[in-house]
Amino acid sequence: MPGRVKKQIMGDINMVPFIDIALILLIIFMVMSPFLVQMQLNVDLPKSSSVNAVVEDDLIRIEVLKDGTIIVQEQKVTMSELQRELTLRMGKANKKAILVQADKDVPVQIVVDVFDIAKELGAAKLGIGVLERK
Repeated sequence: MPGRVKKQIMGDINMVPFIDIALILLIIFMVMSPFLVQMQLNVDLPKSSSVNAVVEDDLIRIEVLKDGTIIVQEQKVTMSELQRELTLRMGKANKKAILVQADKDVPVQIVVDVFDIAKELGAAKLGIGVLERK
């Protein structure tokens, strides 16, 4: 039978669906990771009776965790790297405000050291983050 076509079994695995799923999972993890990191950073701020709002555009947020870890705009730095990081973030205008959100159990000396570095760099305003007392 010359007109008959012989059927063969395909032995290859189609990788396209696997790659599609892997890329979708990668995108999901890339989008969710900043939120997961922010949720893990837990700073227990002290309370105050007066709380002022600050414009977010001209604000550099520095968090000091219980263990002494310093985070500048969600980027972990050491005390020795803090001056270089603030210099890069402040730019030449130096019109930025510095907000330090330190855990209430952090030694005051660490907060004072952060303020000293910010003042040396010519920060326009220095502030400390607190929660409103209820």
